Amino acid sequence: MHELSIALNIVEIAAAEAKRHGEAAVSAVHIRLGPLSGVIKEVLLSAFEIAREASPLAQAELVIEEIPIRFYCQQCEAEVSVASIQTMVCPTCSSPAREVLSGRELEVSALEIEA
Repeated sequence: MHELSIALNIVEIAAAEAKRHGEAAVSAVHIRLGPLSGVIKEVLLSAFEIAREASPLAQAELVIEEIPIRFYCQQCEAEVSVASIQTMVCPTCSSPAREVLSGRELEVSALEIEA
């Protein structure tokens, strides 16, 4: 369960940023998560609950923005969105995905800090 180490890292990043703002209380941590990141959303949410215990983020919520898989189809010369990694072909021409544009994200995008 590598999600626990990821959750611990998220807590560490958010706590460091809160400290930079004078030990401000973090009410929410926003992350961007793509299906190609290898992280399971539900497991990460559970791991965050554990990781935040006994930390400055004990009351913080983890808000996950799910980023869709998008790739550039060279045949159609267009950006294409697909539902899952099992369908990594262009729905118009059936060309395989070669240039992934989004879906790999795993990043802290924002913090909600109480002043």
